[in-house]
Amino acid sequence: MNVAENLRQIKETLPENVRLTAVSKFHPESVLLEAYAAGQRIFGENHVQELVPKYEHLPKDIEWHFTGHLQANKVKHIAPFIHTIQSADSLRLLEEINRQAQNHNRKINVLLQIHIAQETHKFGFLYEEVEKLLEEKTFDALKNIQIGGLMGLATFTDDEQQIRREFNGLNAFFTKIKNNYFAGAHFFNELSIGMSDDYLIAIEEGSTIVRIGGRIFGQRNRN
Repeated sequence: MNVAENLRQIKETLPENVRLTAVSKFHPESVLLEAYAAGQRIFGENHVQELVPKYEHLPKDIEWHFTGHLQANKVKHIAPFIHTIQSADSLRLLEEINRQAQNHNRKINVLLQIHIAQETHKFGFLYEEVEKLLEEKTFDALKNIQIGGLMGLATFTDDEQQIRREFNGLNAFFTKIKNNYFAGAHFFNELSIGMSDDYLIAIEEGSTIVRIGGRIFGQRNRN
C-alpha cells in the first residue's frame, strides 16, 4: 500500500476549495507518518481512546478532526487539543463541548451532523431540529464553540441518484441556514460530505471537506 501515491491520486481529483480529512482510525502511527511525510496535515479519528495517544505521539502541527459518534463523557479527553468535531449530533453534546472548551480557555470548531440517510442507526439532527434551535437562539449561549458548518452521511447504497439527492438536499439546507442565520459569518463555510465511495458525487453537490480513509490507507486492522 503506497500511501503517498494514494494521496497524490486523490488530491488530483479535489478542487482547490475542497479539503481532505484523512480518516486514519484503526491504522498505526507509522502509516499516519507516511501520509504526514507526503504533506497531509488534517487527520480524522472516530475513537477517543485511539485519538489521544496518536495526538501525544505524532507531530503537533497535525489538525485533528473527530469524525465519529462522540459520547459526551469523553469530550474532556480531547478538548485540550481537538481542532474540529465534525460530528456534533445533539444539543447535549454541544453543551458538553462548550463546557470543556471553557475549562481549557479555548473555542472548539464544530460541524452540526445532519441525519440525511435512510438508515435509522445513523446519528444527527433533523433539519427542523436545527432550525428550531437557531430560531430560539439556543446556540448563542454556547460561547466556546464555533459552528463552522454542516456534516452528513449518505445512505450506504449503490443508488448514486439517491446519494446525490441526499447530498443535494443537505447543500440546499446549508445555503438556507447560512443565509438566514449566519449571513456575513466568515466561519460558517464548511459542508463535510463525501467518503471513499461517494466523494466525487459529494464534490459535485457542494462539498468543501471530504473524509477519506480506505482509498488512502487500505484495509483497516481492527486488532
